[in-house]
Amino acid sequence: MTTRTTAPHEGGRTGRWIERWDPEDESFWKESGERIARRNLLWSVFSEHIGFSIWSLWSVMVLFMGPAYGIDPAGKFFLIATATCVGALVRIPYTFAVARFGGRNWTVVSALLLLAPTAAALVVMEPGTPYGTFLAVAALTGVGGGNFASSMTNINAFFPLRKKGWALGLNAGGGNIGVPVVQLAALLVIGTAGAGHPRLLLAAYLPLIVAAAVFALLRMDNLAPVRSDGGAVREAVREAHTWIMAFLYVGTFGSFIGYSFAFGLVLQTQFGRTPLQAASLTFIGPLLGSLVRPVGGALADRFGGARITLGVFVAMAAATGVVVAASLRESLPVFLVGFVALFVLSGIGNGSTYKMIPGIFQAKALARGMSGEDAAAYGRRLSGASMGLIGAVGALGGLGINLVFREAFRASGSGTAAFVTFLGFYAVCCAVTWAVYLRRPAAAPLPEAGAAAKPQLTSV
Repeated sequence: MTTRTTAPHEGGRTGRWIERWDPEDESFWKESGERIARRNLLWSVFSEHIGFSIWSLWSVMVLFMGPAYGIDPAGKFFLIATATCVGALVRIPYTFAVARFGGRNWTVVSALLLLAPTAAALVVMEPGTPYGTFLAVAALTGVGGGNFASSMTNINAFFPLRKKGWALGLNAGGGNIGVPVVQLAALLVIGTAGAGHPRLLLAAYLPLIVAAAVFALLRMDNLAPVRSDGGAVREAVREAHTWIMAFLYVGTFGSFIGYSFAFGLVLQTQFGRTPLQAASLTFIGPLLGSLVRPVGGALADRFGGARITLGVFVAMAAATGVVVAASLRESLPVFLVGFVALFVLSGIGNGSTYKMIPGIFQAKALARGMSGEDAAAYGRRLSGASMGLIGAVGALGGLGINLVFREAFRASGSGTAAFVTFLGFYAVCCAVTWAVYLRRPAAAPLPEAGAAAKPQLTSV
């Protein structure tokens, strides 16, 4: 049975609060929990989707910025790097805002905050605007990156462990699709009105932002059991697996968001594509990468997140090798095949790495002797606290990609050196995943007959 109240909550909080929530209880889940969780997931996806579109706004705004703007490719890369950086940093406070204010309440606030960068870009987007002003507005769009962290933390609490891979994958994938959608919308504007009308795109998003806030207000819920827990945050910071998973998430999500922001500029700068030609290609990779993210979560649910993640990094290294070869030979078709493969693989890896997080902390709880709801509550508590840190560090990987691209193009006019750097990084990610989550000691003793084996982190 689910108890909901609209009366003031303890501490003066008000709104739609669900007082009891136990998704691991099968009867509770079938009776009402699944229906409520799915409804919250739907509107969380919508809000996060708009947030991703606004966060990636400058990946398409730079396509509108022709010679009249007087900004070189390095300057444009720095604009999108600024948006990436701020979006990564705000993920930390956004994660903890869910426990402080409630998932539904914070979704409303975070959606309304998107009005500021969109309206600001609408005002300044024209030739003659100082570069510093563009930088400030690009930094504002970072609030859209924070929506991912609060949304994932919120949805993580709604679903049982056996469903988290699917739910988190769908939530994140639906949000990630905001990147190709804004790129498709930019293609529509450039193809119909021309590259001189970026304000048409910006104006179209204002009512969508308001709609996201209204639907969250009317259709989502707060979970009272999700409390502010400074102890969980401190424990997550001290936990080595938080930082190991953050490093691996740099390789998956950092690649996805970094490549999404940079793809159009790479095509323009390295292969001489026009804004319309670049816009007609940039959405393909992010779209496919977003669509397969739930597949990555589902595969992790079935085969284990660590196995899928290792396979992803091996394949990403191979795809990067293809991109390097295509870059050296200046072959656009081969380059596109390799680059789109990187998007697809990073999308699968995004789903599998996020599935690993709750599994790791659940396994640690069982290894400490906890069981039942105590173990599930410990897993939710620590995984929720760690997700903000992992998401923030992972998004900083996108900043790293943009800065490496900026330096490569500034030094040589080509992105080849950047891709060689990424290839080396994926090799390190392979080694870490195998060493920490898949390697089993050769002389590990077998459990005694009849004894319950303690869960291993290699099962995540």
